[in-house]
Amino acid sequence: MIDCTRREFMAAALAGAALRINRLAASTPSAPAGGGTILWYRQPASIWSEALPVGNGRLGAMVYGGVETDQLQLNEDTLWSGQPKDWNNPEAKKYLPIVRRLVLEEGKYVEADDACKHMQGPYNDSYLPLGNLYMKFEGQAGWTNYRRELNLDTAIASVTYGVVGDDFRREVFSSAVDQVLVVHLACGHPGGFNLSVSMDSLLHFSTKVAGTDTLCLEGKAPTHDDPNYLQTPDPTIYDEAEGMGMRFGAWLKALPEGGSVVASDNQLTIQGAQAVTLLLAAATGYKGFEHFPDTGAEAIGAKCRERVEAAARKPYSQLRADHIAEHQSWFRRVSLDLGHGDAEDQPTDELVRTFGETHDPRLPALYFQFGRYLLISSSRPGTQPANLQGIWNDEVRPPWSSNWTTNINTQMNYWPAETCNLSECHEPLFDLIEGLSKNGRQTAEINYGLGGWVSHHNADLWRQSGPVGQGSGAPTWANWEMSGPWLCAHLWEHYQFTRDKEFLRRRAYPAMKGSAEFYLGWLIDDGKGHLTTCPSFSTENTFIAPDGRPAQTSAGCTMDMALIREIFGNCIEASRLLGVDAEFRQKLEKAKERLLPYQIGGFGQLREWSIDFKERNPGFGHMSHLYPLYPGSQITNDQTPELAKAARVSLERRLQNRAGFGGWPGAWAVNLWARLRDGDRAYDSLTFYLNHSTGPNLFNVSRRSHPVLFQIDGNFGATAGIAEMLLQSHDGAISFLPALPSAWPEGEFKGLKARGGMEVDVTWAGGRAREALLHCRVSGEQRLRPPKGQTTADIVQNGAKVPLAHETDGTVRVHLASGKEYRVRFS
Repeated sequence: MIDCTRREFMAAALAGAALRINRLAASTPSAPAGGGTILWYRQPASIWSEALPVGNGRLGAMVYGGVETDQLQLNEDTLWSGQPKDWNNPEAKKYLPIVRRLVLEEGKYVEADDACKHMQGPYNDSYLPLGNLYMKFEGQAGWTNYRRELNLDTAIASVTYGVVGDDFRREVFSSAVDQVLVVHLACGHPGGFNLSVSMDSLLHFSTKVAGTDTLCLEGKAPTHDDPNYLQTPDPTIYDEAEGMGMRFGAWLKALPEGGSVVASDNQLTIQGAQAVTLLLAAATGYKGFEHFPDTGAEAIGAKCRERVEAAARKPYSQLRADHIAEHQSWFRRVSLDLGHGDAEDQPTDELVRTFGETHDPRLPALYFQFGRYLLISSSRPGTQPANLQGIWNDEVRPPWSSNWTTNINTQMNYWPAETCNLSECHEPLFDLIEGLSKNGRQTAEINYGLGGWVSHHNADLWRQSGPVGQGSGAPTWANWEMSGPWLCAHLWEHYQFTRDKEFLRRRAYPAMKGSAEFYLGWLIDDGKGHLTTCPSFSTENTFIAPDGRPAQTSAGCTMDMALIREIFGNCIEASRLLGVDAEFRQKLEKAKERLLPYQIGGFGQLREWSIDFKERNPGFGHMSHLYPLYPGSQITNDQTPELAKAARVSLERRLQNRAGFGGWPGAWAVNLWARLRDGDRAYDSLTFYLNHSTGPNLFNVSRRSHPVLFQIDGNFGATAGIAEMLLQSHDGAISFLPALPSAWPEGEFKGLKARGGMEVDVTWAGGRAREALLHCRVSGEQRLRPPKGQTTADIVQNGAKVPLAHETDGTVRVHLASGKEYRVRFS
C-alpha cells in the first residue's frame, strides 16, 4: 500500500508527465554550439569498460544500459580499505648515509638499491567498489530501435528503445545538488513497467527494507589491503573478527507513477507503473584521514535516509532541472569545434574504431569535452581528489590499488583543471596536499631526521606519506621522495591562473614553504661545488651501471633538479609577493644557484641521470627528465633553445624505441610536442593515443593488451594536450594556436584559460587565426604572441584601439583592465 503523502506526490508528478514521457526526443536540452557532446551506441555495454560513467564528485556509477536486465556499478569516494596507521620507518635514518656512501663514494649502485629497501614501509590501502544496483524487467523481449547515450552537456546517461509499439526511456544521473543517484524509467502508456530492483556488494554486506518502498544495504570493508580478504572468491564468508574496517551503506527508494511497490528482504518489486524514479544515497563511516572510521551503521543509514527523503520531496522534473543547471554552470564554460569529418554521424564506438582511417576531427573534440566531464564528475570542492580511476572502480583489488600515484598519475589528473576552466575542481587536490604536508612532517623527521615535509610515490585516503614496498619494492618507485614539490606546483599554477593572493597566502605558500624546507636539508654537496640529491631516482626507470648490471639508485637525477629548482623559485617569488620570509628567501636563492645544471648527453639528448648512463629500456614510458619542458616551464623554445633541442632529441628517442606511445605516456607526449610548438607531431601522438588507448566509452584503456585496464590519467592528460596545442601561457606570453596541426585547418574554441586571469576565445580558418577575444579577470600587463606566420594587427576594446608595445620577438605588450573584453585581430 502507498500512504496518502505518496499519493499526493504522484498526483502532482503525473500532472505534467504525459508530454515528458511521449515526446522522448525533446527530453534533453540542446548541446552548446560547437563540437559534439554526446557519446552514443546501438547496443548495451557487455563489459564494465564499455559502460558509461556518471558522477557528482562523490557518488559515481557505471551504467550498462541493458534492456531486460540492467546494472549500475556503484562507487563512493571515501570507501577505502584500512584506517590510519604508522607507515614511517625509523630504520631509514640509519640507511640514508649508507646509501649515500655507496653511490657517491664507491659507485656501488646495485648495492645502494638493496640498501634502499631497508628504508621502505607498508603498502598503502585500496579504493573499493560500493556495490551494484540491478534492475530486472518483465515484458521487454523483442525490443527495437535501441540507443544508449551519455550527454556530456547534461551529465545524463540514457537508454531508449521500443517494445511492441511502445517507447521506453531510462535516464540516470548523479546529482550534486541533491547528493543522490537518480534513475528514471518512463514509457508511453499506463502500466507499462513491471520490474524488480536489488542491490549487492563484493564486500561484506546485508540488505533489509525500510517501509514499503526502500531497500537498504549495509556493509563493511577490510581493515587493510589484505590479500586473503581481497582474493577470497566469496568475501561474504570471511571471518568478521579477523579484520573489518569502514562501514558503508546505501538506501534505494522507489517512487512509482501509477502501479505499486512492494519491498521484500532483498528487492523492491514495482508492478503496473507508467514511470518509476529510483533514488539512491550512499555514505561511509569516514570521519577524516586522522580518525578511525568508527561511525556506526545506524548513523550511516540516517544520513542515507535523510538524503533520499529530501530528494523524494521533489518531482523528477525538478531533480533533473536542478542537476542540469548545476552541471552546465561548469561544463558550458568551454566549447570546442575542430571541424567536421566527411562521414555521417557515427556511434561513438565506430567513431573510435575508424579514426585511424577517417581522422574525423569530431573525435578529438568529443574526447576533449569528455575529459572535462570526467573531472567535473570525479573532483569537486569537498570531495576526495580524482584517484587512478577517477571515482569508478569495480574491483575489490583494483590495479595499483586505484590510489593516488603521485609520481605523475595524480598530477596528470589535474593538468586540464586550470587551462580548461575548471579551477574549482583543483580544490580536492589541494586538500590532499594539506593532509600529506601534515603527515609528511612526521615522515621527514622519523625517516630522514629533517624539517619540512616529504611525501613519496603513493598516497591513500589516510594520506600515507612514507615510502611503500615493505622491503621488496623497486626503489625507483617505492623510495621516490619527490612528490611534494610536484604536488606543490599545482598550488602555484592555481595562483598563476587566478592571481588569488589570499589563496597564495593561506593555502599555497605554507605547503610550498614546508616542502622547500625539506629539500634545503635533503640537498648535499657533490664535492664539485654543486648541490645534489642522493638517493635519487629517475622515476620508475633503470640504467646500466658501469659494471654492466641494471640499477636504479644514483644521485642528482634531472627530475630532482627540475622539481627542486621549481619549488625554490616559486617560493622565492611567492615570498616576495607576500612580503614575508626574507631570510628564508635568501637561503633558497643561494641554494638554487648551486643546483646541478641540466646537461646534454652523448646522443644530444637531455640527460636523464647526472651521469650519462645507458638506459636499460630506451623506450621507457616515464619521461621524468622532460618535466622542465612540460608540465614545468624551465625549458622553452625561446629562452633555452639548446635545452629545448636536447629535450626534443630525448622525446624522439623515446618514441622511436617505443614505436609511439599509448596510455598516459602518449598523453604526456602530446603535451611535450605542443610545448615544442610542433603541432603535427603533437597530432601524430594524439592520433596514436586515440588509436591504441581509447575504449568504446572513451576511457583510457589498452585496446590490444588490456581492454579492461582503465587509468583515468590518460584521459585528463590528452585533454590537457589538446588545450596546450591551442593556447599556452607558461613562458610569460599568451600564445595563440602555438601548436595547431595541419589536420585542424579551421575551428573555434571559447573559454580556455591563460595565466594572469584571462579567458580566451579564438577562431581560425585556413590554418590562420581570424581573431581572439580576451575576457580579462585581473588587471595587468599581458604579453601576447600571435600564431606562427602572423602578426598582431591591433587590439580593440569597445570600438577603440588599445595602445600596444611591439617587441622584437614578435610579441606585443598591452595593459588590460579587469572586467573588460578585448578583440585581438591578426594579419
